[in-house]
Amino acid sequence: MKRDFLNISDLTREEIYKIIEYAIDLKKDKFKDQSLKGKSIGLIFMKQSTRTRVSFEVGIYQMGGQPLYISGITTQLSRNEDIKDTARVLSRYLDGIVIRTYSHNEVEELAKYGSIPVINALTDYLHPCQVLADLQTIYERFGKIEGLKLAYIGDGNNMANTWLIAGGLMGLNITVATPEGYEPNGKAVKEALDLAKNTGANIEIINDPEEAVKDADILYTDVWVSMGQEDTEDRKKAFKNFRIDKSLVKKASNNAIVMHCLPAHKGEEITEEVFEEFADVIFEEAENRLHSQKALMSFLFNSLV
Repeated sequence: MKRDFLNISDLTREEIYKIIEYAIDLKKDKFKDQSLKGKSIGLIFMKQSTRTRVSFEVGIYQMGGQPLYISGITTQLSRNEDIKDTARVLSRYLDGIVIRTYSHNEVEELAKYGSIPVINALTDYLHPCQVLADLQTIYERFGKIEGLKLAYIGDGNNMANTWLIAGGLMGLNITVATPEGYEPNGKAVKEALDLAKNTGANIEIINDPEEAVKDADILYTDVWVSMGQEDTEDRKKAFKNFRIDKSLVKKASNNAIVMHCLPAHKGEEITEEVFEEFADVIFEEAENRLHSQKALMSFLFNSLV
């Protein structure tokens, strides 16, 4: 039976740890896994990308497969062809689909009607591939995930939604601090709280960044304006006190790290000073997109992990 990866909770906690451990192995030997030899993986991109596109293309190549980049505007999807028809056609050509788009419902429909694995490479609701790489980074830095505290500061966007769910699943305490009116999606909050009943994770949504970072091991942020959103002065005013700067970092745990999913708008959600201080973590996090996604593809397309 095929497996899809649309949400971080499509994997169990045990499967995530297994994928992370395998990703660390692949980091040491980039050509170790050749399980995609003879396979073609379609990369459907309706949104612009740097890290997601390059990491998937390179990863598929390193695993012996053929990455096929498909720009959304060049397909019949741009002329309103049914998602379910596209899914049934591509399933006859490809061995897997990676899609980066706006609507999460479209990705769910693609997975429903496709007979091959589908990976969500970002929607407006969730960004599970990024968080999978972030979990690897945290595990490498701390030697554990469960019991740590991550403070997410900024917009309650797809990253905040995914972190909440990941926290509930992995036993990672999550506090999200956003301006009033910019809180995460209620559906994601509910899923996180339901998952936390089994792991004991503490899940909080507040509006005070200084309160959020108390005792935090990880400070995390993202841009204030995501793709497809309007960059307005009202939004910038709302977020002006939700910037990770040196004074906010000092209020966290002594050995806290700062993470950013990139691209960064330095001077907005994070200062240049803090970004450069934690650049080694941030770019390790970016590199781990490659390794964790290779381990994920090996798991989904071949069940070899």
